[in-house]
Amino acid sequence: MNIKAAIVEEKEGTVAIRDVTLDEPKEGEVLVKIAACGICHTDEVGRLGFFPLAFPAVFGHEGAGTVVKTGPGVTDFKEGDKVGFSYSYCGACEACKRGMPFGCRANRRLNFTGTHFDGTKRLSYRGKEVSSFFGQSAFASHAVVHQNNLIRVADDFPLYLAAPMGCGIQTGAGTVLNVLRPAADTSILITGCGAVGLSAIMAAKLSACTKIIACDISDEKLAFAAELGATHTINAAKVDSVPEAVRELTDGLGAHYAADCTGSGESLRTSLNAVRSLGVCAAVGAAQDITFQVEGELMGVAKSLVGVVEGYSIPQIFIPQLIHYYKLGLFPFDKMITTYPFEDINKAFEDLSTGKTVKAVLVME
Repeated sequence: MNIKAAIVEEKEGTVAIRDVTLDEPKEGEVLVKIAACGICHTDEVGRLGFFPLAFPAVFGHEGAGTVVKTGPGVTDFKEGDKVGFSYSYCGACEACKRGMPFGCRANRRLNFTGTHFDGTKRLSYRGKEVSSFFGQSAFASHAVVHQNNLIRVADDFPLYLAAPMGCGIQTGAGTVLNVLRPAADTSILITGCGAVGLSAIMAAKLSACTKIIACDISDEKLAFAAELGATHTINAAKVDSVPEAVRELTDGLGAHYAADCTGSGESLRTSLNAVRSLGVCAAVGAAQDITFQVEGELMGVAKSLVGVVEGYSIPQIFIPQLIHYYKLGLFPFDKMITTYPFEDINKAFEDLSTGKTVKAVLVME
């Protein structure tokens, strides 16, 4: 079928909405009419060629919409169902069988190599195959998605809110609620106040942490972090030492926990040094390189450094939990969201890059 999709024809190329061809759903897949899709920084680094997928490509991995058609073997979803999308996983490896799909052995292949679940492609443009992203490519009017990616959405919940929960929001919240699991009356440092970090801050408040320290280099972002639950803020550009500033707020000891959401190796090391002995630091942003002194900064002070993928979340369980917290007024993630018509996708990317928008969501209809 002919659909509209935001295609990137070459590495670092522009994003342009074009008419492309989408094949029918195959075994275990459904065809979904997209209602909305969040924009994540991962989509931008994909456009820049960070992942091993061939161009042309269609990005977008936080989609939501309505099932139009089901392929062979699909029994849990039917035409008319409202669904959100998240990451893909195989369901058959050791991690998946242990209930930890975020550690799926096939994670990289299924989400970052440009093919669907069975290793083939569904999109084409001017006679050339087009790579997918996260097995969905939701910057489009329609998408073919494997059933493992799908989360059922209640009829009374807006799809433009369900969409952005599929990656960044569940990653930030899951880092706190599923990985760090802070006890009440503890301290936590959240570095990087984008959508992921702000989601972590809201989750820390939900966990009854009494000292929630937000760190960024933007006073505007820090003010917003305080609105969402941060009890203290640190502008890293205005202090001599972030670890020392954290210790001043925590009786000279450092935070019990830290989540670094910046993607910077230097910032990750700073976060590690800001936690106390026996503290835990989570690497959430995709930092490429970090150098630290193992004995003095990690082992010798009995700290833990843990890498986090998708907030250790099982989307089909965790996202409905977050929606429940939202409905109770405990997880007001909607305050981060700005919606854009699909045709304004480039403006949305620009506003994200300048910091004008925290979380952009494209609305297709």
